[in-house]
Amino acid sequence: MRDIEAVLFDLDGTLVDHDGSAAAAIAGAFPGVDAAWLVPRWNELGEAAVERYLAGELDFTGQRRARITALADELGLGTWDDARADAWFAAYTVRYEAAWRASPDAPGALAALAARGLPLGVITNGDVRQQRAKLARTGLAELLPHLTASSEAGCAKPAAEIFHTACAGLGLAPGAVAYVGDRLATDARGAAAAGLTGVWLDRSDGPAPDHAGVVRITGLDALPRVLADGPG
Repeated sequence: MRDIEAVLFDLDGTLVDHDGSAAAAIAGAFPGVDAAWLVPRWNELGEAAVERYLAGELDFTGQRRARITALADELGLGTWDDARADAWFAAYTVRYEAAWRASPDAPGALAALAARGLPLGVITNGDVRQQRAKLARTGLAELLPHLTASSEAGCAKPAAEIFHTACAGLGLAPGAVAYVGDRLATDARGAAAAGLTGVWLDRSDGPAPDHAGVVRITGLDALPRVLADGPG
């Protein structure tokens, strides 16, 4: 493995338990609906809306409206106008933010890397204001002073440009930086294609798909050793 001089991370699903927070928030919003259907459906709608947001088809507010108006229609709640969608999402956001939690293995791994003097930061496909608030609320902000968000960068993972923007902010060449994320294609392979060391955080219980070209870890607690000793 190349000598690593800085480590950057994905935020949601890697350092912060986004899925758990979103599940708690949506279940609280519709307590009478079967959570076994509701939670994965909400995630699916969110993925589709965010893809449209990142493609420039929707703005940040528009992707929120798209998610809840589609769900409301599926639940038989009628057609919601923008005002109703915005009011609902404001209440949902309060629940979501109240449920923000750092991934259990994040603080220790970040502290161990920071103790080595490695600059740490985040590259996220998200709204910079919300993501800064998330870092502060979960107690991770001090350990992650460098934040590159797609809403400011004008590009999004897996495009090489956002990885290069983050590396430039550190004053380092891509080859000196590792990037860690829970999505194989968007995070690890996107980073590797941009010249960084791509690290895939695979927390799933199933067999790992082909991950040639990137490093695979199953928990962040393994990261300090892997970066020091190599993936073996």
